[in-house]
Amino acid sequence: MEERIQKIIAKCGIASRRKAEEMILEGLVRVNGVPATLGMKADLERDHIKVKGKLIGAVQTRVYLVFNKPVQCLTATHDEEGRPTVMDFLKRIKLQVFPVGRLDFNSEGLLILTNDGELANAVLHPKNKIPKTYRVKVDGFPDNQDIVKLERGIMLDDGITAPAKVRLVKKLKANSWMDITIYEGRKRQVRRMFERIGHSVSKLVRTRINGLSLGDLKPGEYRYLTPDEIAKLRKEVFSC
Repeated sequence: MEERIQKIIAKCGIASRRKAEEMILEGLVRVNGVPATLGMKADLERDHIKVKGKLIGAVQTRVYLVFNKPVQCLTATHDEEGRPTVMDFLKRIKLQVFPVGRLDFNSEGLLILTNDGELANAVLHPKNKIPKTYRVKVDGFPDNQDIVKLERGIMLDDGITAPAKVRLVKKLKANSWMDITIYEGRKRQVRRMFERIGHSVSKLVRTRINGLSLGDLKPGEYRYLTPDEIAKLRKEVFSC
């Protein structure tokens, strides 16, 4: 059966559909020896599809991981500059997996890794509004007006943010700990939101994605999702 190339790549566990589109635009995908283009369709059983020079095939076993990403670690499968990536902590995982979304180099916390491209696409798609919660340490003391601005939506360079949930966790001598839950995933969004109200973020930890939490995982540790967690996550993201 013919399907769009990016959907096939996602089904094969190579990358999310969005990342697959980027790879197509970068010329990293070829179908029967011809560079793929967005909108092109193919049949995995009939056509030869190569990503970065490697022939791809259907995934036999799905893998779902929760990883506690440490700071100074790239959310990537490799880095040409030789910097640490999340894959350096997953060398015991024999099947190929990729991160769902990203955390900045100096951010830490919960990251999902999988070879289920369809689920990754559903988690990342803005229309599904999957909640992501972060605990952040900010300079100074945001007041109630600041919190209302963040919750209602705040104007950034790339447009106004969707409504969020924000609460003060603790005040320190010169800083505050805050929890913020957002329902979209723009680049450096949480940091930019707090910068916009005059309170820069000095520490950012993602603590939850939908119903998944870090639990007792220490930075650099991972665990497999339980069958119940997988079923619940799939039910929630595909019913949005």
